[in-house]
Amino acid sequence: MVFPEYRPRRLRKNESLRSLIRETHLSPAQFVYPVFIAPGKNKREEIPSMPGVFRLSVDQLQKEARECMDLGVNSMILFGLPEKKDAMGSGAHAKDGIIQRGIKELKNKAPELTVITDVCLCEYTDHGHCGCLIGDTVDNDATLEILAKTALSHAQAGADMVAPSDMMDGRVAEIRAALDEHNYEMIPIMSYAVKYASSFYGPFRDAADCAPQFGDRRSYQMDPANVREALREATLDVDEGADILMVKPAVAYLDIISRLKDEFDLPIAAYHVSGEYAMIKAAAERGWIDGDKVMAETLLSIKRAGADIILTYFAKDMARLLQG
Repeated sequence: MVFPEYRPRRLRKNESLRSLIRETHLSPAQFVYPVFIAPGKNKREEIPSMPGVFRLSVDQLQKEARECMDLGVNSMILFGLPEKKDAMGSGAHAKDGIIQRGIKELKNKAPELTVITDVCLCEYTDHGHCGCLIGDTVDNDATLEILAKTALSHAQAGADMVAPSDMMDGRVAEIRAALDEHNYEMIPIMSYAVKYASSFYGPFRDAADCAPQFGDRRSYQMDPANVREALREATLDVDEGADILMVKPAVAYLDIISRLKDEFDLPIAAYHVSGEYAMIKAAAERGWIDGDKVMAETLLSIKRAGADIILTYFAKDMARLLQG
């Protein structure tokens, strides 16, 4: 079919027709809203580099959960800011830790909410790295036991899903074994399978107070230049028992999302990270872009690339927009 017999514009001439043939759709049910839990009471502290995102005390979580669910966003992922840190990140698996208390609060007050927990040590170590150290080097194998204890403590507190983000080799298998051994075989693992050593994480590190005190994370997070390595990482996590594969960041790695979607039959998640969020917010505040339209176009691109699940700080804003 060639012009003038075929005219693609016939199906673009009004919104009704455009909606009728639209190939990609966003739904609030596909969003996961990241939440930062901080010590204290009655705390709702806006994060300067992430306008509209707050550090919340445990007693504020119920309100946040209800707001999300009223918008159709039925899943949260939790990050914790502990009262104390140490070299081993022991607060990550403390029975009365900040995340463990947050999980219990949410499951008691909003049991229908899907509570996902980030499993990593960077928020809990005084050095800011994602594992325990030997000298200045993260000890991969020694860290695995701590990660497994952390994931297990989250499950025992009532979490619906755990999401290891540390990028230690073998952590999915270690966590799966610990969960299964303690009769939590029905707790799924959403693995940060492909997590790049990205420059887009800055605002998150401010929010979670988890910037490394020395060096960087390039010895365990992935080189942004690599694609085939991403497939190897994802394959390892599948073999170790992951239920969902995540790519992080999202927008700068749409090609990686697409490759994983083509290569694997597990659900694919993508984390639209803090820097990607902050850039849109900053440009919109200055009047350089239409923030709502750029937000929608950005999230649509992530879904179009193949993401089944989108972790995004825009979850509530986008849900409101979809509601009209």
